[in-house]
Amino acid sequence: MPDNKPIHYRIVDRSRAQSGDERARVVAALLEDPPRIEPKYFYDDLGCALYGAICLLPEYYPTRTEAALFRDRREEISRVLGTGRQFVDLGSGDCRKAQGWLPFLTPSRYVAVDFAAGELERSLARLSPEFPRVEMVGVVADFTAGLPLDGVLDGSPATFFYPGSSIGNFTPDEAVVFLSNVRAYCAPRAGGLLIGVDGKKASAVLDAAYDDPLGVTAAFNRNVLVHLNRRFAFNFDPGAFVHRGFYNAEAGRVEMHLESAREQEVDLAGSKRRFEHAQRIHTENSCKYRPEEFEALLGRAGFGSVRHWTSAENSYYVFYATA
Repeated sequence: MPDNKPIHYRIVDRSRAQSGDERARVVAALLEDPPRIEPKYFYDDLGCALYGAICLLPEYYPTRTEAALFRDRREEISRVLGTGRQFVDLGSGDCRKAQGWLPFLTPSRYVAVDFAAGELERSLARLSPEFPRVEMVGVVADFTAGLPLDGVLDGSPATFFYPGSSIGNFTPDEAVVFLSNVRAYCAPRAGGLLIGVDGKKASAVLDAAYDDPLGVTAAFNRNVLVHLNRRFAFNFDPGAFVHRGFYNAEAGRVEMHLESAREQEVDLAGSKRRFEHAQRIHTENSCKYRPEEFEALLGRAGFGSVRHWTSAENSYYVFYATA
């Protein structure tokens, strides 16, 4: 029997239009000195599950700190944002962070944007029956390379949502470019950006958050090699690399690396990369900001009106910026 139940969401795949020669770009980054991998490749199905586990670790404070701030200030923030707008969730993952806002913001349209197509499909299938009056659209895209939302958004007001302090994955200059792209969508739609930002704090706190004793973050970091092997036919041995996660106070950022445990050569689908013992692949940055530093970035990106809320520990911030 055919299934005649209505479809409450749709998926728009913009990843192919962005891809170009994706493998060549990944190989080129691995051949650089130092070699690097873009953080978006953490998030295959296993990577998404491991990240979910990281968020439950007692050492990993950002998720629970942001959740508490949202819970305590939700009604006030909702009044500032306004209701009935389009709600664009950047890096939506399992959509649970956005889910808490939907009853308060009653959006006309919920647009979830994520690189992980499988996670996006599962999340909207779970969420749409709970909010049948909200139009739901999933956009499969690498939003760090641009926001391919033409034809998805209409001209009505829109709120962009970027929680989880993921803005820290960009260098400050890269963050300005990304924020400028968001502002370009906000400006003609009387829109704004609600964004979570992690603050600077003691090295011991940050080191523990990104190198937990259970090794969940280490598994998450090494899994990026499994993902690249499957996606691009490389032959990394994930067991031959050691996780390194630490706070670089001078640069104001946490860094994650994969350190070669021995001399080895990796076949990158035809290209060869030799790794010396203890040589590192840079896999992620997580920049930390004082409030005035991040407000300055928003100003450089063209946002004119900015306000923020602070966690009880004065260690995490939520900003709302309008064009």
